[in-house]
Amino acid sequence: MLELDLQIASDAANLPSAAQFRAWCSVALRQRTADSELTIRLVDEPEGRALNHTWRHKDYATNVLSFPADVPDEFLDIPLLGDLVICAPVVEREAHEHAKTREAHWAHLVIHGCLHLLGYDHIDDAEAEEMEALERELLAELGHPDPYTDHE
Repeated sequence: MLELDLQIASDAANLPSAAQFRAWCSVALRQRTADSELTIRLVDEPEGRALNHTWRHKDYATNVLSFPADVPDEFLDIPLLGDLVICAPVVEREAHEHAKTREAHWAHLVIHGCLHLLGYDHIDDAEAEEMEALERELLAELGHPDPYTDHE
């Protein structure tokens, strides 16, 4: 079972629906056999920039930040995965700049963030290839194109 807490702290118009977020998370977390609980917080650029500066020491708003739960099992008996913070204006701008549909880009970033919560990363080339291959596969299942062909 997926428990999703969707927090909307953005003034952006035309955000994806709660059902879309749930569907994208479900696809990304399907490999996990346990229940999953996570929060997705949609923010505007000031909050996105502040969080990126605090946690990554980068002074700009980025598209998605992942905060995996780091609580020892013996202290917490819930299937908490962590939090995703998605900066809505950045997502919208990137979709436009890379000529992607809004839905495809939102789906990609939610899946990307969920995979980070599961422990996937892209720090080195081998990890990046594994993570990107899984992203491509999951997005193709949803009918979306390869997110890496146009600009990376």
